Amino acid sequence: MAKHGKRIRSLREGINPEEMHPVADAVDTVKKNASAKFDETIEIAMNLGVDPRHADQMVRGVVSLPNGTGRTVRVAVFAKDDKAEEARQAGADIVGAEDLMEQVQNGQMDFDRVIATPDMMPLVGRLGKQLGPRGLMPNPKVGTVTPNVAKAVADAKGGAVQFRVEKNGIIHAGIGKASFDAEKLAQNARAFVDAVNKAKPSGAKGTYIKKIALSSTMGPGVKIDPQDALAQ
Repeated sequence: MAKHGKRIRSLREGINPEEMHPVADAVDTVKKNASAKFDETIEIAMNLGVDPRHADQMVRGVVSLPNGTGRTVRVAVFAKDDKAEEARQAGADIVGAEDLMEQVQNGQMDFDRVIATPDMMPLVGRLGKQLGPRGLMPNPKVGTVTPNVAKAVADAKGGAVQFRVEKNGIIHAGIGKASFDAEKLAQNARAFVDAVNKAKPSGAKGTYIKKIALSSTMGPGVKIDPQDALAQ
C-alpha cells in the first residue's frame, strides 16, 4: 500500500493541481502516467453548477463516443416475441421477460446495461429496488426504453455512455483506455463534454461547467480548460 502511495505522490509532483490544460496536453499527461500493469481506464469528471435536488437542474443523457470505450458491455433486454429475437440478433447477452425478472429478483445481475420495450415497463418497474441503486433502470430519456431494441443494443455495445449528475454536482464516466491513440481519447473527451453541455438544464444559473479533470484508473487527475474542451 505504501508503495502505491509513493507512486501516486511521485506522479503528482510533476502536475500543477491548479493549472488548466488543453485537452490534447491533458490526454498526453494522463496516458504517460498510466503505468499500471493493466490497461487503465481513462476517466473524465465534470463539476457542474447545478443542484440536482431540484428537478429543473437535473442533468442526464447519453452520448455515443466516436471511438468507443474499449470496454465490453453486457446487455440485458426485457422483450418478448419478435422484439426478443431482434435483441438476440443485435447481440444482446441476456433476453427475457418474466424469467429475466425472476433472475434479477434473485440477485443474478451479470450485465452492465438494461434495455426494455415500452410494453415491458410494468414488469421492469417492479425491479426498482434491484436496478435503481445500480443505475440500471431503463429510461426513455437515455434511449433504453424503446421499441427499437436492435439500435439500442448496437449503441450500448458500440460505445454509448450514459451520464447522470450526482447529488454533489459531479458527472463522471470512462471514455476509453490508456492504450487508445491520444487523438481518439481527445475526440471522446470532447464528445462527452459537448453532450453534457447540450444537456444543460433550464434551471442552471451562473457558470454551468465549473471544472473538468481527466485521470486514469491509478493516476492523478489533470485539469482541462473547459473553453478548449468545448472548442470545435
